[in-house]
Amino acid sequence: MSFVGSVAITNGALGDVVTAPAADHHEHVTRLRTGEVGSINSWELVTAVDGPGTRLTVFMNGCPLRCLYCQNPETWFLKDGVEVEASEIISRIGRYAPLLRATGGGLTLSGGEILMQPAFAARVLRGARELGVHTALDTSGFLGRALTDQALADTDLVLLDVKSGDPETYRRATGEALEPTLEFGRRLAREGRVEVWVRFVLVPGLTDEWENVEKVAAYVASLNELRPGTVTRAEVLPFHQLGREKWHALGRPYTLEDTQPPATELIERVRGQFRARGLTTY
Repeated sequence: MSFVGSVAITNGALGDVVTAPAADHHEHVTRLRTGEVGSINSWELVTAVDGPGTRLTVFMNGCPLRCLYCQNPETWFLKDGVEVEASEIISRIGRYAPLLRATGGGLTLSGGEILMQPAFAARVLRGARELGVHTALDTSGFLGRALTDQALADTDLVLLDVKSGDPETYRRATGEALEPTLEFGRRLAREGRVEVWVRFVLVPGLTDEWENVEKVAAYVASLNELRPGTVTRAEVLPFHQLGREKWHALGRPYTLEDTQPPATELIERVRGQFRARGLTTY
């Protein structure tokens, strides 16, 4: 029996997923604000992706960044998702909980940017924690201030996407400022409550310059200086073109049309820069 699958949540696609009931505008806005419902794009049950073990990964809609290499541009806007009850997500976690626990896996909230919906994230994290399921957040950290201390306490692992070490390169790649991500990482280190895996997407001609990588690696190492053991692994993720057709289908200009995946030599050079800082690197 295979436990690897991917299911897109669209109207009618999942009979056992309950979308938010009709309500007047005020009630609807209130339920969104309190996290009773959230805007979901899809969910996957996968192994060795988005954290340890078998993971139930929920992809949320909404993201403040506009990364040039985004693999999921269909998740940018909250309005494009399907509204799902937080209680239904928690119920789904409960159904998979024996498998998740047995494989050393758990729940991962991803996106889009999960912290566009912090109240929903907090509810789901609390529900997973009460079920004894390991929890992870996959985030850029740009909206890290929105994560409450309680929600952080219910988080076991943060997959922190540090997209650049140079502020100008970060803005060119994402359209936004780097500092909020850096401060969120420092908060994680100061709090000392959560394990961190740092992810860096290696894009030739965009994020691959030696100095840019050095700044990312130095920053990651600094988190371990703040609290030893904060960052337990660094992942160098080679750019690929798997999201290109989504950009085309959405009619959005894709500026990396001719960018090739990084050569093996470049990948190893970049991983070597992280390893030189004493970081466990993949």
